[in-house]
Amino acid sequence: MAVTKVAEINLDLAAVSNREDRLGSIISWDGSASQLVALSGNQSEHRNVAAPRITISKQEYAEKKGACGDCSGKGTGCNIEELKMPFNQQTMCSHAIVTCQVGNTTDCVLIEHSPIGCSATHPRYDQGYKIGLLRRNKPYDSIKAFSTNLLENDMIFGATDKLRQTCRDAKRRFNPKAIFISMSCSTAIIGEDLESVSMKMEEELGIPVIPLHCEGFRSKHWSTGFDISQHGVMRQIVNKKPHTQKDLINIIALWGTDYFTELLQPLGLRVNYLIDMASFDEMRQASEAVVSATFCHTLGSYMATALEQNYGVPQIESPQPYGIAATDYWLRAVGKAVGKEAEAETYIAEQHARILPQIAELREKLKGVKGFIATGSAYAHGLISVLRELGIQVDGSVVFHHDPVYDGGHEAQNTLKYLVENYGDVPHFTVSKTQQFQFPGLLRRVNPDFVIIRHPGLAPVAAKMGIPSLVMGDEHFPLAYDGIIRTGNILIAILARKKFNNVLKRHVKLPYTEWWLSQEDQFILAKHPEILDDEYVETKAEIKEAAA
Repeated sequence: MAVTKVAEINLDLAAVSNREDRLGSIISWDGSASQLVALSGNQSEHRNVAAPRITISKQEYAEKKGACGDCSGKGTGCNIEELKMPFNQQTMCSHAIVTCQVGNTTDCVLIEHSPIGCSATHPRYDQGYKIGLLRRNKPYDSIKAFSTNLLENDMIFGATDKLRQTCRDAKRRFNPKAIFISMSCSTAIIGEDLESVSMKMEEELGIPVIPLHCEGFRSKHWSTGFDISQHGVMRQIVNKKPHTQKDLINIIALWGTDYFTELLQPLGLRVNYLIDMASFDEMRQASEAVVSATFCHTLGSYMATALEQNYGVPQIESPQPYGIAATDYWLRAVGKAVGKEAEAETYIAEQHARILPQIAELREKLKGVKGFIATGSAYAHGLISVLRELGIQVDGSVVFHHDPVYDGGHEAQNTLKYLVENYGDVPHFTVSKTQQFQFPGLLRRVNPDFVIIRHPGLAPVAAKMGIPSLVMGDEHFPLAYDGIIRTGNILIAILARKKFNNVLKRHVKLPYTEWWLSQEDQFILAKHPEILDDEYVETKAEIKEAAA
């Protein structure tokens, strides 16, 4: 199995290298999926190297195809031309992601060393935590998160004493097994020393106190927050002297329903979910598992690689288990890793016999339907595979960022390449982080019958255009064999409400100008930033008035 050379994950360092530096991640791009695969080819060779940006237009693409002279002989891939948008309409940050990761552990506490505004997401994450616990059959509870509530005086004179007292209060009120402390933009600006405070409080309280350098401006994409959370767990919670549990498999996941237990039971494996909804002891035993896997390489690659490099826990060298072929591949890889190849083959054959007739029925019902995916990157690749298994046409997708390579470096984990090679190209494949103003144009050029969305802020835009949305709140819903059937059935239900969306379309307008809605290129502002200049706007208005 081919493995790309990747950097070692250094757990001695308190801070994590950003994805854009470590992996070459981008947040703005437009083209076809096959183009992005070709341009990403040997992108890993350019990580941590000050290589020049290479611009490849669609016209030049067929001729250049990634074989440019500026790669200095390091490979056939080029750096991807990232389109620099002049503003963001909405986004998230690494700090928010840390909150929804370590803030969702069952017997640990998160302290956000920040103004109270950084904790505005707590009600949303508390709701997700409660739902996640129910999905995992765990006791109902609320998140345990504090804010140091920095005020003007704290920003001027420092807030170290306030942070120490909050650690003591957290220990007294909840008696947690560990305390996480998250850095915010404000505390990074004034130079608060999280590490020294954490070391002293750990000695005083007798439990791990873990600093997380996740200030919002640290990285241009929020996914770095996953890596920061996992890095903290790996450094200070995971058992440093593990004894392997031969029936334990790590599944690095979000809040989704526990479909993995049923899927892996035929192989005699127990699931250890990380990090959301996990206890201190479940996180601690991560180094004792026989193997690690994930529902999404975007989310899980960092932790799986850290466990592999530092504790010898191998990660599954496979595409994600979405669609029939990839699920077969994934189960065979797990079976091989735990010495249960025969059991895996028996289970695969049984599942094929059971599900193929049902999938055939769904394909008949969904014939001629067109879909659109708007989710995180590797997750989108899996969802498109599921839709094409159901015979649904997918001509467009928007992913919120793109990692040219994952930390594991395994060729079989190249999910975008797997999608293109096994299910065909996606002609309109856009990288853009939840920008609502771009969404109408991206949908109009492919005219889908429905969209699947992970971040619900985009759903109202589609609804106003007469397009029903499936907000995929349960990340594991499309997983494995039954996930194909679950997805097909719910899409039939979603399409049944299209009439409501058409009525909505007639009575509600999008909040954008006719000029913007008429643009074919949703990245015109990146290519021509002068459009935003006052002088340009006045000139355009004068031309329009003269023409009238």
